[in-house]
Amino acid sequence: MNAADTRYLSPTGFDPIFNKLANWLPRLGISVAGSRLLAVRGRKSGEWRTTMVNLLVDADGGRYLVAPRGHTQWVRNLRVAGSGELRLGRRTEAFTAVEVADADKIPVLRLYLQKWGWEVGRFFEGVTKDASDAELTAIAPGFPVFRIE
Repeated sequence: MNAADTRYLSPTGFDPIFNKLANWLPRLGISVAGSRLLAVRGRKSGEWRTTMVNLLVDADGGRYLVAPRGHTQWVRNLRVAGSGELRLGRRTEAFTAVEVADADKIPVLRLYLQKWGWEVGRFFEGVTKDASDAELTAIAPGFPVFRIE
């Protein structure tokens, strides 16, 4: 197992406070650039765990969740549960998730950086939407991606 397989950037500074505030927006029915409240059952407790995510929709209508901070708790829970809910206000959408192979992440990571690089670019450690395919391939293992079905 290499470092990319366990890459995780924990919240620092004002991140925890900002995250708490940001998590209220989807609860109130407010989506900022496609944000949703992700709800997944905990892999140990079985209780619902929630966090705000950016729902990426590609040109073909494919929908994805990208973990810019790496192998977070929501990623680990979703791997075990295989399903969850996307919530926005009173609307709840149940889904199943399929993890995307590293080789297939390149167009998804590029599109994610095009759409939300302004917000999450600091987690990509200098890699931008203009990165080469080789650069995106090199970082892909550290950025879990799930296709929503």
